[in-house]
Amino acid sequence: MKTQIAIYCLLLLMSQSIWAQSQTSIKLFRFGPSGYEKPGVEYPDGRRLDVSEFGSDYNESFFETDGINRLKNWLATYAAQCLPVDKSVRIGPCVARPSKIVGIGLNYRDHAQEASMAIPKEPVIFLKATSSLSGPFDPIPMPPSSQKLDWEVEIAIVIGKKAALLSEQEAVNYIAGYALVNDVSERSYQLEGTGQWTKGKSFDGFGPLGPYFIPASQLPDPQHIALQLSVNEKVMQSSNTANMIFGINYLVSYISQYMTLLPGDVIITGTPAGVGLGHKPAVFLQVGDEVVLKGEGLGTQRQKVVPFKKDR
Repeated sequence: MKTQIAIYCLLLLMSQSIWAQSQTSIKLFRFGPSGYEKPGVEYPDGRRLDVSEFGSDYNESFFETDGINRLKNWLATYAAQCLPVDKSVRIGPCVARPSKIVGIGLNYRDHAQEASMAIPKEPVIFLKATSSLSGPFDPIPMPPSSQKLDWEVEIAIVIGKKAALLSEQEAVNYIAGYALVNDVSERSYQLEGTGQWTKGKSFDGFGPLGPYFIPASQLPDPQHIALQLSVNEKVMQSSNTANMIFGINYLVSYISQYMTLLPGDVIITGTPAGVGLGHKPAVFLQVGDEVVLKGEGLGTQRQKVVPFKKDR
């Protein structure tokens, strides 16, 4: 009898622990028309809630003021009063317009080799315009003069606190969480002529981010995340963040030596081999192509390439 009671108590404790985890484990997303997105959360059981009444978008102020924990505490009281978010609604970028997007180039050995570039001795940094941000299912507009439109699956770091001159050991405490990103690139803009990386990566729609922002506490090993990208159902990239040349904490520390990172800033950490430029002969995106990205624990993206319309 005592054994049965002990087993019952153990099962009760386990069920309570699982329930508690389900209440504190949330994915953050943003939804609605472009430029008018609202904040939302998704629970492990698939429930999606509009948390507009919380009073803050997922922006610099949100991250600067411990917004993730404040939101969780608020939900403990008000979740039952939140409106549901329909599955058909547009999903926007999971972070509101950050102060900057910092890109890292050639951060996977196999990608540097396929691009016929030397393995970097220190991280290659570029800036990507914040106006390039788009939703994970929004179309990718092809620039009118584009000839070499390419794809890049990556994991993105979202900064949680103002960060400057950090050590690698300190960096982990300044990361709010992670997201999936497609660092869309126009190679002729990026590498030909004057060879300006920012110019090749900043066109409208070149930064699908999301669908989810995953708090760092819910992604215990971001240095072991499987990444995959396919074009028209053909797998082009399949790798793991374990294969980075420069790790996540090192990147945050390194960048903070040269610029102050603000809450909500996004660092895109580089892409593995399999980009269009790396094929022999090279293969680039065409209007009508469909790109699908997957990140373990981060969700899925899907984009169609469309002609650019100036009045869109």
